[in-house]
Amino acid sequence: MVSIETFKQLALAFDEVMEQPHFEKTSFRVNKKIFATLDAKNETATLKLSEIAQSVFSSFDKSAIYPVSGTWGKQGWTKVDLKKVRHEMLRDALTVSYCNVAPKRLSCKYES
Repeated sequence: MVSIETFKQLALAFDEVMEQPHFEKTSFRVNKKIFATLDAKNETATLKLSEIAQSVFSSFDKSAIYPVSGTWGKQGWTKVDLKKVRHEMLRDALTVSYCNVAPKRLSCKYES
């Protein structure tokens, strides 16, 4: 399980990230682009992954990380159940999501 506060700390640890409201959720953005949203009420997050990364992360535990339903999911948007996901898995998925959206000058610092 990952707490709401831990999720925020992980998301804000990347360079040049801003936390902003996004409808009834909180978004985390780099270069004005959303790489993650947080739904504190439902204890879920949504990450922007590539289709391949989405498939890889979902294969570990489909109850904790899975594609968003419909077209958004086919574009890589991936739901994370904070009550079920392991800390290390979330940290890795957030890193991939950040690198997927961030400019190369920022993302190259985190890519391995």
